[in-house]
Amino acid sequence: MRPPGRGGVPPASPALLLLLLPVLMQLLGAPRSVGAGTGAGAPSELRVRVRLPDGQVTEESLQADSDADSISLELRKPDGTLISFTADFKKDVKIFRALILGELEKGQSQFQALCFVTRLHHNEIIPSEAMAKLRQKNPRAVRQAEEVRGLEQMHMDVTVNFSQGGLLSPHLRNVCAEAADAIYTRQEDVRFWLEQGVDSFVFEALPKASEQMSLPRCGQVGDRGKPCVCRYGLSLAWYPCVLKYCHGRDRPTPYKCGIRSCQKSYSFDFSVPQRQLCLWDEDP
Repeated sequence: MRPPGRGGVPPASPALLLLLLPVLMQLLGAPRSVGAGTGAGAPSELRVRVRLPDGQVTEESLQADSDADSISLELRKPDGTLISFTADFKKDVKIFRALILGELEKGQSQFQALCFVTRLHHNEIIPSEAMAKLRQKNPRAVRQAEEVRGLEQMHMDVTVNFSQGGLLSPHLRNVCAEAADAIYTRQEDVRFWLEQGVDSFVFEALPKASEQMSLPRCGQVGDRGKPCVCRYGLSLAWYPCVLKYCHGRDRPTPYKCGIRSCQKSYSFDFSVPQRQLCLWDEDP
């Protein structure tokens, strides 16, 4: 197995990295699965200012393509990490991508990419056609989620074959292009997709759970060349999760009259062949 998510970029000085950072974000940070546009049938984009769980404020981009029946969300954390989320309603797939800026003084590449792919349940987020119609009256307002949903912890024990990933979702090859060797999913989700007709050669099992349990957490490993179990956490700070319905005197049936916003955090555990590939996981 090749080292996951390594951006094959030659080392550069910190000063040069600062100069390259805006270009890097422009090239790698734009949502790839759903593009902004105008005109009939074109994807729509909504930009909102949101408050992160740590209290800081950032801008979030939400895009919806009702023709492709998909939604994408992207935000940049204060440390420069780019988090993206794609919901593919046609294929019952959701994709999380993290583009993590490396620390050159620790011998890392300029960036490391991870992708996590799980089953999409249609009640997790509003439909794409509803998302495409969202507008905001005050673009400068800072949004804070009305509902904080519980942390979801996932054990990722399968990898996705990048070259065949389009069979799982047409968005995967664009979204996870930088993470070609670090696309993780779960056995329980694979079973569902196999029942839907996805070919088994799209997936490759990682070491069995019993073998992974014998591996230490990366935070407990001092040797950067040793295998370990890595943990990565991310949070979707603000997203429309439920449609609101109102009742009117002149309307016999309830009608859509808004959205409810949610915040949700995720924690992913997965094995890596080298501690070097999980330097952010410092917790014991």
